[in-house]
Amino acid sequence: MTDFAQRTIDLARRNVAEGGRPFATVIVKDGEVLAESANKVAQTNDPTAHAEILAIREACIKLGTEHLVDSTIYVMAHPCPMCLGSLYYCSPKEVVFLITREAYEQYYLDDRKYFEVSTFYDEFAKSWDRRRLPMRYQPQVGAVDVYRFWNERNGGQRRSTVVPSP
Repeated sequence: MTDFAQRTIDLARRNVAEGGRPFATVIVKDGEVLAESANKVAQTNDPTAHAEILAIREACIKLGTEHLVDSTIYVMAHPCPMCLGSLYYCSPKEVVFLITREAYEQYYLDDRKYFEVSTFYDEFAKSWDRRRLPMRYQPQVGAVDVYRFWNERNGGQRRSTVVPSP
């Protein structure tokens, strides 16, 4: 049996050796690797190229669905808010993280103008007008028309996508 946790660690270690950051994700379904990726932010200059995002994207494209309900997702560290949102959205059976922020913070720092992992969850919980990131609400009458159009194209019912049963 494959040790998927060790595979995740090995992928992250290889990424660091190649100049990347110490994060990786392995997505497993039915005992087989469905998709995997290391963090590619440093290599691509894409701030969304986190390992979880890249692996989820690959797995969903491969399966032809936005749902990963039958999968287990191994991630190197407790997910950042962006990745956590993606994990919630794809609804896996389970997410397994291999290290906490507290355990790695003496070795690695995420520090952006508005983002530090250690404080971001508190920041995220604030209302939009109380966050550090400057945001401005600019209401537009035509914006709601896009949602009306969506509703009309989907039978006139307010609904979300149906998550398949495992």
